[in-house]
Amino acid sequence: MGLLEKLGLKQKETLEEGVKKSREGLLNKIGKAFVGKDQVDDATLDELEEILITSDVGVKTTLEIIKRIESRVAKDKFVTQDELQHLLRDEIVNLLQDNAPDKPAEFDANFPVKPHIVLVVGVNGVGKTTTIGKLAHLYKQAGKSVILGAADTFRAAAVDQLKIWSERAGVPIIQQGQDADPASVAYDTVAAAKARNCDVALIDTAGRLHNKKALMDELAKIKRVMGKVVDGAPHEVILVLDASTGQNAMQQAKAFTETVDISGLALTKLDGTAKGGIVIGISHELNVPVKYIGLGEQIEDLQIFERRSFVNALFGE
Repeated sequence: MGLLEKLGLKQKETLEEGVKKSREGLLNKIGKAFVGKDQVDDATLDELEEILITSDVGVKTTLEIIKRIESRVAKDKFVTQDELQHLLRDEIVNLLQDNAPDKPAEFDANFPVKPHIVLVVGVNGVGKTTTIGKLAHLYKQAGKSVILGAADTFRAAAVDQLKIWSERAGVPIIQQGQDADPASVAYDTVAAAKARNCDVALIDTAGRLHNKKALMDELAKIKRVMGKVVDGAPHEVILVLDASTGQNAMQQAKAFTETVDISGLALTKLDGTAKGGIVIGISHELNVPVKYIGLGEQIEDLQIFERRSFVNALFGE
């Protein structure tokens, strides 16, 4: 078995283990709902609707899934439980495809503009800084030169935490300490990335939502100063969300998308929750692709999101 095959197998095992709590909860609910039934009727679909909603898929997304299933059942005459579960998987994959990125994330791909600037946003405590460290590691493993920017200057701990991750990943960091101007740090990071001919710069930001206008003004300033150094910067804005918070993550996501032009989502802490259904709901409701999922504490425990693999892991092979 080659290296790529071994890595692929390890990621598959990590994914299946990472969504174990969500899978057990979902399959247990479906099993109880379908016991003693040998065909799908309106009552079965009503129960399935309730199961999806209580699995944190969300009301809007659940209703869309049920509508699609009803249409398929009417057309294709699927009637058995087994067929319904396959149908459910297919429709969730199709729903995720509607919001798939134009191009899947590839850490070894060439960037149209160099340095490629990634702004990372999210409230405190969701795993934002940790996700940046893991992204830096994956980019470096793929042969990219990476630099980090500690523009979350609101908390001293955020700068210190990012310094630790920069050491773990073996990449340089630009920082000015607590209470420094975030836009100044972002500017210095992009300028350093350009001067050092880096491939990618990952920039942390403060995770505050209590004042949307202040957040919007701060991020607008950061984007403006970065654009003066590198055309089109930032080229990506990744919103990090804690999957274990379920519908709270949905509310955070909606608040950020009202303020910032988000290009992709990173869902963390999936391994510690039974609320994996939130991945489906957030992507559908916000019309934003899920790019990465976090499945553990180790530096390599961040994966590119692949919808079919995720759905198969969520429902079991």
